[in-house]
Amino acid sequence: MNQMLDPRLLRAFLAVADDASFTRAAARLNMTQSTISQQLSRLEDQLGQPLIDRDARPLRMTAGGERLSGYARRILALQEEATRALREPSGTVPIRIGLAEDILTKEMARLFAGFAADHRQVRLDVTAGLSKALTAQYRDGGFDIVVVKEAAPDRDCRASFPEPIGWFEAETAGDWPDPLPLVTFPPGGLYRDQMFRRAEAEGRRWFVAFAGTSLPNVITAVEAGFGISLLPCRAVAGIPVRRSPVFGSEPDMTTSLYAWEDTGPTTPLVAAMRGVLAAR
Repeated sequence: MNQMLDPRLLRAFLAVADDASFTRAAARLNMTQSTISQQLSRLEDQLGQPLIDRDARPLRMTAGGERLSGYARRILALQEEATRALREPSGTVPIRIGLAEDILTKEMARLFAGFAADHRQVRLDVTAGLSKALTAQYRDGGFDIVVVKEAAPDRDCRASFPEPIGWFEAETAGDWPDPLPLVTFPPGGLYRDQMFRRAEAEGRRWFVAFAGTSLPNVITAVEAGFGISLLPCRAVAGIPVRRSPVFGSEPDMTTSLYAWEDTGPTTPLVAAMRGVLAAR
């Protein structure tokens, strides 16, 4: 048997098996008795064995019919479940969002949860990562919305906000040796090259003491005393680190919101995200 089992034939078989009568099965399925009989015969031919003992009174399943019945019920149940799932609009409209790691705050997460609850047809696909990589993916069409850190916003930016940054070290840090240990993001990280440029402009020798793959990694390394790092001031609020006196202040970065479309559910989502960013 290489053919798929036809759900219509399985339904006819189960009706006869459950009602023990072609007449009652036909009435239940709103078919003629001859149609029910033909469908059962087609299923038996396909499987190469009888499924209903037609000589028994009342009718009963054969051993092969009993083996098939459980599978038949599961097949029909899965078919019904799949049909309901495809009719259900929940999660059928994806919105792909990229966020700089420290933008995915509890407030932003609550916004996403509330938006998803109010727009059941929407599925939010959220990725947190490094700003340069997120921007490149957005420009390539990989995201519908991004919030990234950058030196200055592009012209198609929907909203932008100042992002204060500073040099931080462990609260227990003493005098730093020469060369100066730096805690950085990996190559491509937004602040990495800026750190190197500032150290060289100040005439300081330096080396990378720790390179973390995420903002929490970098902050943890600074807190542990690996070295100093250039970080968003908001990201270290409440963390036991302090401003490092090694270098002076740095100009603010910019937090920028971009979105390709301004239609459908994207419109209220972008507006709500702008509000959360402004409240920061």
